[in-house]
Amino acid sequence: MSAAEPVLEVDRLNVAFQSRRGSASVLNDVSFRLMPGETLCLVGESGCGKSMTALAIMRLVPDSGRIAGGQIRLRGTDLVRCAEPELRRIRGNQVSMIFQEPMTALNPVYTVGDQIGESLRLHRRLDKAQARAGAIDMLRSVGIPAPERRVDEYPHQLSGGMRQRVMIAIALACDPAVLIADEPTTALDVTVQAQIFDLLREQQARRGTAVLLITHDMGAVAEMADRVVVMYGGRVAEEGPVQDILARPAHPYTRGLIACLPGLDPAADEARPDLPEIPGVVPSVWQRGQGCPFHDRCAQAMPRCQQAFPPMFAAGPAHRVACWLHEGGTA
Repeated sequence: MSAAEPVLEVDRLNVAFQSRRGSASVLNDVSFRLMPGETLCLVGESGCGKSMTALAIMRLVPDSGRIAGGQIRLRGTDLVRCAEPELRRIRGNQVSMIFQEPMTALNPVYTVGDQIGESLRLHRRLDKAQARAGAIDMLRSVGIPAPERRVDEYPHQLSGGMRQRVMIAIALACDPAVLIADEPTTALDVTVQAQIFDLLREQQARRGTAVLLITHDMGAVAEMADRVVVMYGGRVAEEGPVQDILARPAHPYTRGLIACLPGLDPAADEARPDLPEIPGVVPSVWQRGQGCPFHDRCAQAMPRCQQAFPPMFAAGPAHRVACWLHEGGTA
């Protein structure tokens, strides 16, 4: 595959869930590309569809849901059309995922060495001794001290930061082309968060892995991202290089997210007694309608915003936004 070709392409992805009230779409026409070695951040509040996008890529949508349309191409292979045996060969091998809470993602009755080694035995066909040696090497590579001892410990014997490092070791054990990190520092204190982000950058530089980072933290975006996809109401609201998104946000929702972030302008923070907030809440899947799902929280909403969801308009050379304010490519 050429370095100029995306390693992951999500094309008009739709995910729907069935309930007693009927079928509800939780993702609508989600599209983006991830290039080799790149860090792409999916950003948005809880309920915007970020984690569901990750689960769809891994083909782990819960039983009540289904991929209702679109393609997910990993190095040209459409994962939507893959049978389960082929998916088992791909998951943990070509694409891996770090989940939000390692204490629930890790199996409490197996040692961390067994859990790292499982991927090596499955995908690399290593025997038990080789897998153990590989697990020790992975623990060492993610900065866990005394890996020869820790390899035989259980998740409850490790701190939260160490458990997250174990999750990273499991995800990277087979050198995947794509690493999905779903809010990887949510349950960690600020100091440990910084260590985990440093570790992810170090491992990415060493292995050339493309990273899809899911977060609601614009500070993490500023620190980690090459490009950003802002999601709202199960749709892509804006996408572009991180410099453009942070310096020239085009969508009112993106501007609201950035305004809520302290520290980008200390003088401005001191001048305001309270941080601003975006009024209202993310609409449920039953309240989104046909228009822009942000219209009822947007101070610049127009009647047409309730009637039809806008296409992606140009907001810069590599910057696109789904907002009627930018119709024709200009605000």
